[in-house]
Amino acid sequence: MTSFPFSRPSSPAAKCLHLIRLGELTSRSELVAKTGLSQPTITRAVAALVKAGYVTERTDLTRAAGRGRPTVPLELSEPRALHAGIAVGTLSTYIALFDLKGRTVRSVDIDVEVAGESQDDFIQRIMAILNRLTTGVSRPLATVGVTTSGSVTGDGEVYAPNLGWRDVKIGAQLREQFSVPVVVTSAAAAIVGSEIQSTPSLADEAVMALFADDSIGCAVSTEEGVLPVIVTRDDLTTQGLIDTIGEPSIRTLRDAVTDSTHKHTTRGALDDRAHELGELAAQLSSQHAPSTIVVAGSAFIDDPLAPAPFARSVRAAGVDADLRMIPTHREVVRDIARAVALDFVLREPLAVAAP
Repeated sequence: MTSFPFSRPSSPAAKCLHLIRLGELTSRSELVAKTGLSQPTITRAVAALVKAGYVTERTDLTRAAGRGRPTVPLELSEPRALHAGIAVGTLSTYIALFDLKGRTVRSVDIDVEVAGESQDDFIQRIMAILNRLTTGVSRPLATVGVTTSGSVTGDGEVYAPNLGWRDVKIGAQLREQFSVPVVVTSAAAAIVGSEIQSTPSLADEAVMALFADDSIGCAVSTEEGVLPVIVTRDDLTTQGLIDTIGEPSIRTLRDAVTDSTHKHTTRGALDDRAHELGELAAQLSSQHAPSTIVVAGSAFIDDPLAPAPFARSVRAAGVDADLRMIPTHREVVRDIARAVALDFVLREPLAVAAP
């Protein structure tokens, strides 16, 4: 791979594909205007995308443009190839197949406590399910992407205590099994990637994601790609919250949110965590200066009272970045699975076959 995961489109072909994918119909002249690239460069890039099967010339909609050549509209093709996204969670894993547009073709949720299985058994289970999904649609698999909690090294090794994983090389096993490009990233990085993939602009505006759940993670977009931000705040995870509350009857986040017996203790701990997450976001924002901060995870989703004190803490620190929360677990897993599934083909379209 010649660029980091979730890098903004850098090659002419990637820039053109990004704009064509997010639009309806466009033209070479519009691509010249939006990318700032020369007409010959755009012509070559579009020709390569057409040849690879990503873009279709709509000659039936050709428009006369005065003197010179008529304008031939361009639109995204519908390649047969599919892209698999796997979002590994503590108690549930989501596996889906997406087309190039990002539409879900097939998906399945697997309820499994990852830490309760050996790493090899879990990975073998995931590969078997993905094999069944692809066999069922009779369409070729072009890329695979995996997101997990915890942190992921540049070599794709996963360290996630909540999964019981330390230096797990899930990418290498998937690559050997399916013989396609495989990308492995953290959930936080994939949240940023989803924002980049769904934004028509090619500008390098920084986006930061803060994911707070059974683990806590952060990532920020840079000119080189989406990079992890080290956050060592286990006290802000679900287990950290439960340890802070210290009541034997409070074993889960749901217990804490719905508790009435120890409400003073539980609600106080929940509010403190939301406030401290806001302070953390503000601190990270001062270091990385994002224009947008996206938050996700059970700390925000499963505690309805958490977003307000979180936002107040961020604003109290003078941060004026746009704040956005992904409101449901389903949206989080779908968005990050789609983002990591499509990452490689959108970054390096001409390096991926598109049957």
